[in-house]
This record gives sequence, structure tokens and C-alpha cells, in this order.
Amino acid sequence: MYLGWITIATIANVAAAAVSINWDGFGISPETWAILVLVIALLIAMLVLLTRKDIVYGLVIIWALIGIAVKQSLNQNIVTMVEIIVIILALTMIATTLFSRLKHQRKKQ
Repeated sequence: MYLGWITIATIANVAAAAVSINWDGFGISPETWAILVLVIALLIAMLVLLTRKDIVYGLVIIWALIGIAVKQSLNQNIVTMVEIIVIILALTMIATTLFSRLKHQRKKQ
């Protein structure tokens, strides 16, 4: 659980630091950067979920992403990206759990 919070906090802190120094994002729009950061969060979460099979980690990430979507509710592109990422993470968690159980059952036989 703590790793999930650390992951989200690290991403948020890097973004906040960039904003605090008035970083222009190489001329790329803030919305595009937000979507890029969400994709990076997805990639990190997928890596952790597939290697550690930690469902609680995934749930923490999903909860934080939903919070971001609520805060950005006026920006439909970000909300849509969060919805897509949440679906991908949920499917990954389901698949990971199913494959793990199947593997465990095969070992018993």
C-alpha cells in the first residue's frame, strides 16, 4: 500500500516542482504533459503489478487516479485518459489474480 502512495506522491512532487520553477514544458501544452504523466504512472503501475502481483498497490493507484479525475473534472481529455488507465489497471489486476490462482492450482495437482 505504501509503495502505491510513494509512487503517486513522487509523480505529483515532480510535477509540482516543474510548475514551481515555471518550467514551460518545451512548449507542450499542460494538458498534453498531464496525459503523458498519466501514461508514465500507468507504465510504472503495470511494471509493479506484473512483477509483484500486488493488488493493493493497484487499488491505491486507481484510487489516486480517480481523485485526479475528480479534481480535473472540467478537462474531459484527462478524465477520459484516467478512465482508460483505470480499466487497464483493473483488467491487469484481474488477469494477474486469475493466472496466479491457475498456477497455484496446477502446482497442487
